[in-house]
Amino acid sequence: MTAPIRISVTGAAGNIGYALLFRLAAGDCYGKDQPIILQLLEIPPGMKALEGVVMELLDSAFPLLHGVEISDDPNKAFSGINQAFLVGSRPRTKDMNRADLISANGPIFTGQGRALNDNAADDLRVLVVGNPCNTNALIAAHSAPGIPKNRFHAMTRLDENRAKAQLAKKLGSLPGEVSNLGIWGNHSDTMYPDFAHAKVRGQAVTEQVGRDWLEGDFLKTVATRGKAIIEARGQSSAASAAAAAIDHMSTLWHGSASPSDAATFTSMGVWSDGQYGVPKGLIFSFPVTSGKGDYQIVEGLEHDDFARAKIAATTQELVNERETVKDLLA
Repeated sequence: MTAPIRISVTGAAGNIGYALLFRLAAGDCYGKDQPIILQLLEIPPGMKALEGVVMELLDSAFPLLHGVEISDDPNKAFSGINQAFLVGSRPRTKDMNRADLISANGPIFTGQGRALNDNAADDLRVLVVGNPCNTNALIAAHSAPGIPKNRFHAMTRLDENRAKAQLAKKLGSLPGEVSNLGIWGNHSDTMYPDFAHAKVRGQAVTEQVGRDWLEGDFLKTVATRGKAIIEARGQSSAASAAAAAIDHMSTLWHGSASPSDAATFTSMGVWSDGQYGVPKGLIFSFPVTSGKGDYQIVEGLEHDDFARAKIAATTQELVNERETVKDLLA
């Protein structure tokens, strides 16, 4: 039998963590032939709830789940792990602006980065889900000098999935028929869903939908979808965020290519080395191809003036966020 991989999930008793764990245990991410051991991290007040989550995991009798360990110490939760989902972070309250949120979460990801550096396995891959995920991933990467920077990712797959759903709805297709919808920049309302390179049923979106809708209602709906969900259900996205996290890590593990098109790409927030004029050292969402734990930023995509302005705006936001946490990046 294939040896189990060790997977850590932080904030494991929270809404996203709860939705994520059962899909991991069912084999929805790494495959139906890949056993796993879950190493779950919570803050001390959440440990009792986490015990209940573990009871449910055990009661589900997942054949692929070869063990569950829980801790409130990241050094223990990250010991020997191969994959990490950093979900837990301080939520934004109504009296906080984005800079406040970044400052509040920075120390969390400093500590977790150090713990990953000191305890994780050599083949570690990290997905940061907790917001603001791009800058939280940047902080964690800087706090783990022994781990290559390209091992730390921020999740923008939720933005991609939302954008695909809107295009599918508009064109009467299925989300699975939408391809090459890349997300550029920050997981915030400044991110840019690049409709110009997207296809539906193999045909360019711009040949099927007018620019007025794409530049207007489409971008606005995708950018404000999280807020709309909060207003509708009284809580932020949980199941869809967990699904996007599964999609991200599954694509990284199994590959982004589709059976019909090896050039199919997806979106990941990854370390910038200056591609497309993005400053080096930002965690920035690019269109990527991936597989076997690695990725390659797609090269040669051309942008018109509209797209360049959108990418410049989201880039500047990330530069500003990096400046806010510069003391944590030294």
